[in-house]
Amino acid sequence: MALDLVDYEQKACDAVKAFWGNREAARQKQIEAGKADQGERAGVTAGKNMDGFLALIIDLIQANGLAHADIYQNRAMLTLPGYFRPTKLWDLLVIHKSQLVAAIELKSQVGSFGNNFNNRTEEAIGTAHDFWTAYREGALGKQPRPFVGWLMMVEDAPKSRSAVRDISPHFPIFEEFQGASYLKRYDLLCQKLVQEQLYTTAALITSTRSAVENGEFAEMSAMTGLRTFVTALAGHVAAEAARLK
Repeated sequence: MALDLVDYEQKACDAVKAFWGNREAARQKQIEAGKADQGERAGVTAGKNMDGFLALIIDLIQANGLAHADIYQNRAMLTLPGYFRPTKLWDLLVIHKSQLVAAIELKSQVGSFGNNFNNRTEEAIGTAHDFWTAYREGALGKQPRPFVGWLMMVEDAPKSRSAVRDISPHFPIFEEFQGASYLKRYDLLCQKLVQEQLYTTAALITSTRSAVENGEFAEMSAMTGLRTFVTALAGHVAAEAARLK
């Protein structure tokens, strides 16, 4: 049976429009209340910016054989055991017949690219290392490896596309990072997260603020593109649906 990709491109466009629209609505609401956060934070405190991508992922899961699986989005039901820490809160969990099918993280970056890139990198690596160590130690019981996904949306802006200069006085940094923009660095991060088997797949999409009107988005490479993410997830779900009949 062919995989159902649920018209993911159109749904991703809708998700991008919602992302920028929700950010602006949150910012305006705080301004009207007279307590706006500083800088870009005013657009993120509502916590709903990536909901359109959650909806896309849920459609993929339900269309590829796990319509009756337990799909968790509620914060109280999104924790998994860790190894270096007691628990980790995810953005979406899929559980079927008491087995974890998928755990997914959704992240975004708008402005403030410098420090936030490092924070996102450390968080992504730490989360995956903690998860797979807990899995190895039997935290999920005896079951096949679940799908672990990381989807990142980054603002396409002059500062995210500009070359970045690093200083490493004692040893040279890897060549691929030399002069790389933050968008390129995120692309490299996603590629390496998959190459090192920290995530089943890691995707990066970029978008300008004007996409609130049309939902346009772009990708940095085929390996980290949205189609790679959705086909990998759909294939894993279909295989698990067949296995867990």
